[in-house]
Amino acid sequence: MHKNFTSLSLVAITLLTNTLAPSTSHAAVVKKLAPATFSFALWGDMPYAKNGDNTTATSSTETPLTRLIKSINASKVSFSIFDGDTKDGSSFCTDATLADDAKKVFSSLTMPTVYVLGDNEWTDCHRINNNNYNSLERLDFLRKNMFNTNLSFGAKPLTLTRQGAPSAIYSENSRWAKGNVVFVTLNIPGSNNNKVNPADCISTKSKRTQADCDADNAEYVARDKANIDFMKESFQTAKDGAAAGIMIVIQGDPVFDFPETETVDERATALPTLAPHDGYDNFIAALLAETKAFTGQVVLVHGDSHFYKIDKPMMLQSIKREDMVKNFTRVETFGSPSNHWIKVTVTPSNANVFTFEPVIVTGN
Repeated sequence: MHKNFTSLSLVAITLLTNTLAPSTSHAAVVKKLAPATFSFALWGDMPYAKNGDNTTATSSTETPLTRLIKSINASKVSFSIFDGDTKDGSSFCTDATLADDAKKVFSSLTMPTVYVLGDNEWTDCHRINNNNYNSLERLDFLRKNMFNTNLSFGAKPLTLTRQGAPSAIYSENSRWAKGNVVFVTLNIPGSNNNKVNPADCISTKSKRTQADCDADNAEYVARDKANIDFMKESFQTAKDGAAAGIMIVIQGDPVFDFPETETVDERATALPTLAPHDGYDNFIAALLAETKAFTGQVVLVHGDSHFYKIDKPMMLQSIKREDMVKNFTRVETFGSPSNHWIKVTVTPSNANVFTFEPVIVTGN
């Protein structure tokens, strides 16, 4: 089924969003969320077999990944969020790799673990070195096998509010609250959010056709709107609950333009491995509008680029420093071969709400 899957048929399913079970209304979240101090873990972009950090350890050996999981488990954080890419970008997208192997990793976490989809799990599976799968078929497979309940992964699962019914369209998008913070995960992967521009469709590294790319773009348009709708609903949830903060977790690096380089748009000229970035334009515009209308702290977490980074890159399209969006913070997590994680602490008395601590795993 994998390579013969009809792309357009899945897009037809995708466009029937309104016929599927909608996400639970934001009113379902308890109003006036009670402040609490707690910590959680952010990690992603691992294991990468080509870097030797996969889970091939025996009972008497360790790998970078098993050491990282041991570190997170020992920290006794409340939960962890994995922001995408359970495999490297040049290995086969088999059923076992995407589901069985990933579940084995996540089940080794003692706390609830929420999984966010990455491009290596579906968007890039059309590549020949990924065994030439249909990307949309892989997305459908993941929804049916990794998001088929309202529970997170981990030994002690967390109940999530999903945008779509389990196993159905957009079931990978989720929301929950802890303390007075709302958490949101969205399927916004690398590789330009699955938007395929004309010059990027046909390649010697892939056997996909123009029809496949047209189907991908139809999927992108529908999912982009669904992501933004769910994000807006989640901001309303935060407002209704008088939340002090909201954290949005995606996989793809949307690339921010830095106003100090007045004549250069980094979103158009960044490293070729990250370009292009127009598939994130609508999301960033909506995120900016929602952040400006929210009095609490907003954090966007992503992986994709594999470099630990915390900054405030969102500006009001001006080179004036006072135009920085002060309540917005971007967090970029570690990624293979830097197999480490970030400990985040929520403190109600802290005006910034979130405190970030890089945890460097011994031996990695």
